[in-house]
Amino acid sequence: MKETIKKITAIVEALQIELAKAAEGNKAAAARARKATLELEKLGKEFRKQSVAEMK
Repeated sequence: MKETIKKITAIVEALQIELAKAAEGNKAAAARARKATLELEKLGKEFRKQSVAEMK
């Protein structure tokens, strides 16, 4: 689970940078931000599975 948390943290940090660039009108950064949100969604589901498994 620690590895998943590290991945989520890294993606969130990168996403913040891309969102700032996208807000300035950078279309490529907006595309990278959309891609990062998809990856974040996958990792969120994985974290949920791992978290529930650890609680049992």
